[in-house]
Amino acid sequence: MKKITALALYSGGLDSMLAAKLVASLGVRVLAVKFVTPFFDYGLLEDPEKYKQDVKEKYGIEVLVEDLSNNYLDLLHHPSHGFGKNFNPCIDCKILMFSRAKAMLAEYDASFLVTGEVIGQRPMSQRRDTLRVIERDSDNDGLLLRPLSAKLMNPTKAEIEGWVDRDKLLDFSGRGRSRQIKMAHEYGITDFPTPAGGCTLADPILSTRIAKIYADDFVIKADEITVTDIRFLLVGRQFLLPGGYWVILGRNEKENMKIEELAEENDILFHMPDRPGPTALLRNAKSMLASGDKTDAILQGTADLVVRYGKKVKDDSGEGVNITEMDGEHTVLGKRLSEQLCQEWMIKS
Repeated sequence: MKKITALALYSGGLDSMLAAKLVASLGVRVLAVKFVTPFFDYGLLEDPEKYKQDVKEKYGIEVLVEDLSNNYLDLLHHPSHGFGKNFNPCIDCKILMFSRAKAMLAEYDASFLVTGEVIGQRPMSQRRDTLRVIERDSDNDGLLLRPLSAKLMNPTKAEIEGWVDRDKLLDFSGRGRSRQIKMAHEYGITDFPTPAGGCTLADPILSTRIAKIYADDFVIKADEITVTDIRFLLVGRQFLLPGGYWVILGRNEKENMKIEELAEENDILFHMPDRPGPTALLRNAKSMLASGDKTDAILQGTADLVVRYGKKVKDDSGEGVNITEMDGEHTVLGKRLSEQLCQEWMIKS
């Protein structure tokens, strides 16, 4: 007899681990699906094979990594069920993930979906009525098994067909974690993340930056936004120079490296070769500067920002700042930007 396969949505949190392990213990082959976007876990795409190996070795779970980025950027224009406290479209996010997971069933010869959702655990996306809406709007009627709360819900196809034994499913509810922790120890899982919102869109400061773009209140228009734009919004200090020139400054070596890594052909990079300080990036600058007469002023202003946030020295006469463009590198003398201009240009939220 052919072994039944299920796809389990996998956040990396304890509940999703337990759901996958429980269904696997009932004789089902479980493939976990880890969705990523620029707002959560995007860094996994740098080395997905290592992530898969780590999860397999640590928890005995076979995991797939799927990028939802472009669909997610589209979703943020008009989420059908609105936003949470910040710019987080939690219900529509679940619907998008479950819809994509359903589309993957045929590819992996899988018969149903599994999630670690628990009735009443989260006030927006895990109320009983909301769970039903998510199932309905993702076109997953009967396909979506929530094993941790299954006994509090109507039987799904997996239970009706006998692919899993309903008597061995659970009746978890509410926000308590004691039963999950006990269950984790029974599975030998002692190292697991504490429950927390890992989505940038739930962050009150960072989400505001992103919301401005979708409100057409930024130099990048909502219908032009890219994954790279989002990634720049989430790193470093942000400035908007006169004329609509967007500058990103690294706050430490790690951010400097990230800015250099994300730089695209139309961007211009700045750094001080002889003094510790930030790497700066002038976003989409080459095409903008080519059509205007402000080139010298914008390049100088950005160089002055680099010096302002660089290591202070006694000699305040200026510092050479290298400017890297497609046609090579040249140096300008940067001077410390006045605090007044610095505050005027800074994007504070």
